[in-house]
Amino acid sequence: MERREEEDGNGIGNGHEHDIEIEGKESSPKGMRQPLLLHRHNSSSRINRTSQIAIVGANLCSIESLDYEIVENDLFKQDWRSRKKSEIYQYVVLKWTLALLIGLGTGLVGFFNNIAVENIAGFKLLLANNLMLRERYYQAFAAYASCNMILAVAAGALCAYIAPAAAGSGIPEVKAYLNGIDAHTILAPGTLFVKIVGSILGVAAGFVVGKEGPMVHTGACIASLLGQGGSRKYRLTWRWLRYFKNDRDRRDLITCGAAAGVAAAFRAPVGGVLFALEEAASWWRSALLWRTFFTTAVVAVVLRSFIEFCRSGRCGLFGQGGLIMFDVNSAPASYGTPDLLAVIFLGVIGGIFGSLYNYMVDKVLRTYSIINERGPSFKILLVISISFLTSCCSYGLPWILQCTPCPAHAVEECPTIGRSGNYKNFQCPPNHYNDLASLFLTTNDDAIRSLFSSSTEKEFQISTLLVFFAAIYFLGIVTYGIAIPSGLFIPVILAGASYGRLVGTFLGPLSGLDAGLFALLGAASFLGGTMRMTVSLCVILLELTNSLLMLPLVMLVLLISKTVADSFNKGVYDQIVKMKGLPYMEAHAEPYMRNLVASDAVSGPLVTFSGVEKVGNIFYALKITKHNGFPVIDEPPFSEAPELCGLVLRSHLLVLLKGRKFTKQRIVTGSEIVRRFKAHEFAKPGSGKGLKLEDLDIKDEEMEMFVDLHPITNMSPYTVLETTSLAKAAVLFRELGLRHLCVVPKTPGRPPIVGILTRHDFMPEHVLGLHPHLHSHKMAMLLGPTGIGSVERAAQQLMGDPGAASGALNV
Repeated sequence: MERREEEDGNGIGNGHEHDIEIEGKESSPKGMRQPLLLHRHNSSSRINRTSQIAIVGANLCSIESLDYEIVENDLFKQDWRSRKKSEIYQYVVLKWTLALLIGLGTGLVGFFNNIAVENIAGFKLLLANNLMLRERYYQAFAAYASCNMILAVAAGALCAYIAPAAAGSGIPEVKAYLNGIDAHTILAPGTLFVKIVGSILGVAAGFVVGKEGPMVHTGACIASLLGQGGSRKYRLTWRWLRYFKNDRDRRDLITCGAAAGVAAAFRAPVGGVLFALEEAASWWRSALLWRTFFTTAVVAVVLRSFIEFCRSGRCGLFGQGGLIMFDVNSAPASYGTPDLLAVIFLGVIGGIFGSLYNYMVDKVLRTYSIINERGPSFKILLVISISFLTSCCSYGLPWILQCTPCPAHAVEECPTIGRSGNYKNFQCPPNHYNDLASLFLTTNDDAIRSLFSSSTEKEFQISTLLVFFAAIYFLGIVTYGIAIPSGLFIPVILAGASYGRLVGTFLGPLSGLDAGLFALLGAASFLGGTMRMTVSLCVILLELTNSLLMLPLVMLVLLISKTVADSFNKGVYDQIVKMKGLPYMEAHAEPYMRNLVASDAVSGPLVTFSGVEKVGNIFYALKITKHNGFPVIDEPPFSEAPELCGLVLRSHLLVLLKGRKFTKQRIVTGSEIVRRFKAHEFAKPGSGKGLKLEDLDIKDEEMEMFVDLHPITNMSPYTVLETTSLAKAAVLFRELGLRHLCVVPKTPGRPPIVGILTRHDFMPEHVLGLHPHLHSHKMAMLLGPTGIGSVERAAQQLMGDPGAASGALNV
């Protein structure tokens, strides 16, 4: 076994493919030789300490890469050769069966979420409304604020104490997972439970948040639970799912789950598929498209079945409109040149407001990290503060506006009697209504229905729309980041619909479009300015509103708003992924990477094994390092000259050592190992089930014995020459979904491997740290005081700095 002695570092957790951790002053066993290569840089500059930890929900944890590559070793080949046609057929059927189960599970959760929010929020609003009718205004506010506070504290406590990874939207975490990034509890059963219950409580508490983002995370968690064969911790296991004990198949299932989450949240099956394709997934193929479409179709069928069941009114307002949540099809969609100019204007201001929204969310999240790093009690205190602020705005702002007389020919009852409707009486005299209260004192879905309503141009005053837009814009910014499951879609739609309807009200008779259609265009412009999606948002909005005739205008406003917003900053989810410290691999390489070659980014120390290695050397290397991949080098007498045999994984080495198939002589025993082990024994276990080094009990005499690594070595790892452009290596790494990329020398007569590249080595912090002359001002932006400060403080604490505190962004 060989290693680089000049370089050492501190491993922080599982998945740190390059950092080596020396425990105590333990000396290396005999057989440890000199480093493979000399380095052009000093030792400290070649250690990669960047992007090793990140924030998941509200939880700080170490990062581990996923193995999307097929490990083609002897055991894998033997397993595929021995499979019967019936087993291959079973594998295909199981894939479609799991897609069906994911659709069924996500559809049921989506229905349950809607019913729960409608009933809990309905009880709260009816209580306040009844007290208002009796003119007990102070008691009404106390009841309204108290109900909100209780629900908010319950949601915050679940996230702060039980599953911190459930806080926030969850879309950045799912997006990172599908890019090849794993972290503890990111898709755990506990996270799933808190995501569902916390989202219901948070939305019912009146926060300016949506359940759509958490539904994406929920769908991914359901897919992960099924794909890994259940949960041993909660005694829910299915042995027949052993075929899916690999990251590649789980990635496909979680992609289906993310699409199903969007379909369940918006009742938009096609939009869910396009969302997974455009925003969530990093790798796509036609077979995955079929399964994802099948999954979302199952969700649509499940929701449609429950809608029919709920048409009697037993399920709140969930059954209204069939699969169309906000139908605007009744309004005429004729437009001319003035309308096109207004649409262009909406696109421009949507891009400006969207980029400003993203900027403010970024600043607020960094501020909240200072509070949240103090512990769970401070997280709950922050939740209480925002809940009280939201209650004060929702109940207090309607008092500042005048009451409006009921329209003479109103379609609905005026004033509204009950918890929902367009004409809330609030404190107004008979036959009058408070239009701002109609937007605030209702569920978010009902508020959107009111803003999208057609043939009601005079229902909302201009001052009402201005106040509502300012309040929702502000509350949406300060709410996102507290320790509750929270989505961004609904706040953005509410704010966009407000200024869209405002523009439509201003134009009035000059426009051929209804004010409700302008609200739709405003929502589209703000969504494009914040999310930076185009195709998926367009289809989701069309499915959401049944407005096919508005397709050209929705496309135009989305393109304009995205173009304008891209001039200022990135999309909100891209910003949050970066802010969390997740080592996300972009589809394109950074320009400065073209000035570097692969060997310029390799970090050490490198640990290698011989094809037949001493057990003590393997055990010692596993003990002092956190590497997940080790090059295997064949040397004489097993080869004429040293040559790279392949790559062996840490998890496979642990299984092999536990099997104790050792020999006293240094001989090849591959055939015996193939007969002794089965391929499924080396399959990746579910979260928290993996074999650990502490589970091994190897005797001292066994430490001097040998074991053949050839049967478990991936004989065909992906390699690049040391002179390969770093940009080309980054694109290859990302497109193939790799975890390790071997760098080999260009000239013969040298050691057969230069080093291993992992995703951490492509991160700008690492590359520009090694070569600051390439982009000094960009490095300052990445690592400066306004950069990833909270993640850096947490890293310093984990590395032993007692003066650094770990922050936690609830995003």
